[in-house]
Amino acid sequence: MRPVKIVTDSCSDLPKDLREKYGIDYMMMNTVKDGKETPASLDWEFYSPKELYDAIRNGERVTTTMVPPSEFQRYFRAEVEKGNDIVYIACSSKLSGSVNVGKVEAEAILKDFPEAVICCVDSINACVGEGIIAIKAASLRDEGKSAKEIEAALLPIRNNVNQFVTVHNLNALKAAGRVTGSSAFFGNLLGVKPIIISDKVGNNTPIKKAKGRLNSLKEIVALTAEGVEGVDNPTIYIAHADCEDEAKDVAEMIKESIPGARTYITYIGPIIGASIGADAIALFSYGKSIERFTV
Repeated sequence: MRPVKIVTDSCSDLPKDLREKYGIDYMMMNTVKDGKETPASLDWEFYSPKELYDAIRNGERVTTTMVPPSEFQRYFRAEVEKGNDIVYIACSSKLSGSVNVGKVEAEAILKDFPEAVICCVDSINACVGEGIIAIKAASLRDEGKSAKEIEAALLPIRNNVNQFVTVHNLNALKAAGRVTGSSAFFGNLLGVKPIIISDKVGNNTPIKKAKGRLNSLKEIVALTAEGVEGVDNPTIYIAHADCEDEAKDVAEMIKESIPGARTYITYIGPIIGASIGADAIALFSYGKSIERFTV
């Protein structure tokens, strides 16, 4: 059987230590500021998290691009030339067109390499939720599964990734077109903090609201605890948009609320950060199906 490479993209927000631990590659998208495109590196070579989030706090507009076709061509061709098959774990197709671009580029390359397999999987998640799917793909690869077998195993479990996010406001998400139902759901209530999930089809959707920042953090911890009920020693990923002290506070809340839970704190990366804005905190875990929320 041919070796399998697992690759994701800049939306997965997997830091270098996790990518190296699980043997996961990623393809870069771009951020765009003042008309200049910059690779959206998860290792922050081109600007620091503080530089990005301070720019957003100061009202500067940062937009994003999909994975460019040239990036797919570069990575896909190089790997199939080495004799590898590929499973690409993509950001939700409701938030990015990258998975569809990947399918087009894969089809073109496979004309030259008919023996190869390239699977482009819509994770129906983003940020570390997408990363969790990539980690699962890597574990299946390490069990000896083929690319097609990995794809088949991933499709039924995508809704078992739980994402609970709180933000200071919905301005950035609304401007980027990344959240549904926000205007009707929230209006302009002062001090109200939305709780956002990735729903069963991959949209970012508000499901609750909390009064004040502390209550919103308590709420996402409570929702996470409910989601991982019955899971032994769950890993809870805490992603933050340049508010590390609060992320550490949330880690302590998790340890008190979820016995045996392991926590991992990381940054929300450049692509998701440009869309969600500064000071967001998101919790990700594997547990009950997100379909339990009717939205």
